[in-house]
Amino acid sequence: MNACWSLLMVWLLAASMMSFGWRWQRPRANAGIVDVLWASGLGGSAVLFALIGDGAPWPRLFLAVLGGLWGMRLARYLWSRVRDEPEDGRYRNLRTHWQGSQLKFFLFFQFQALLIVLFALPFLAVSRNPDALGPWMFIGAAIWLLSVLGESVADRQLARFRSNPANRALTCRSGLWRYSRHPNYFFEWLHWFAYVCLALGSPLAWLAWAGPLVMYVFLRWISGIPFTEMQALRTRGDDYRAYQRSTPMLFPWFPKRTER
Repeated sequence: MNACWSLLMVWLLAASMMSFGWRWQRPRANAGIVDVLWASGLGGSAVLFALIGDGAPWPRLFLAVLGGLWGMRLARYLWSRVRDEPEDGRYRNLRTHWQGSQLKFFLFFQFQALLIVLFALPFLAVSRNPDALGPWMFIGAAIWLLSVLGESVADRQLARFRSNPANRALTCRSGLWRYSRHPNYFFEWLHWFAYVCLALGSPLAWLAWAGPLVMYVFLRWISGIPFTEMQALRTRGDDYRAYQRSTPMLFPWFPKRTER
């Protein structure tokens, strides 16, 4: 199938899914479902491209397994938070700022559908790779395994810390969170290099770089770290400011010795 038609199919499916998600959140006032659908839709797009792509079988198999499992793990983790917790502070602030406008939330959900198409470009590149099984496939799988395990560990460490009522209004500084303020984001960003490796040899290999490049821009300056840190400063105040002074923002490194 033509690349443009493949991307159009992904967008139509994503837009329909986000429309249902928007309707779901209206009576529940919980826009966090958009994150669950984004992860599900992106993982699903990896499987879809693997099925309809015209590349060699091995790259497509790696794509379906790695992309599908990544999306399923992330969606499941996010759903547990949406199901069991109040609406995320980022979306509560948007709801207040937009004065509850459902039109703005609908447009926001549809924007997330477009982002699925943008982040699916690396999957398209892999699905067109004509090369048979080679060392870069295993390097990509190793990067994927390291990053998904790292993100899973960071998520579990944070969930364990937050489950203790004594830690309310305090900042997690244990485990991976000692070395980075956002280890989950770091491993999420690292994960996208797996598809750069899987796409080597594809006529569209350059598209695979959209994954790590665009993800870094969004995490660093748009929707990831800025919103998360603003919310942390609102809820944890001076404790989080001390954490900012001592701990690297994204790339893990040893913390500075400072007064809390």
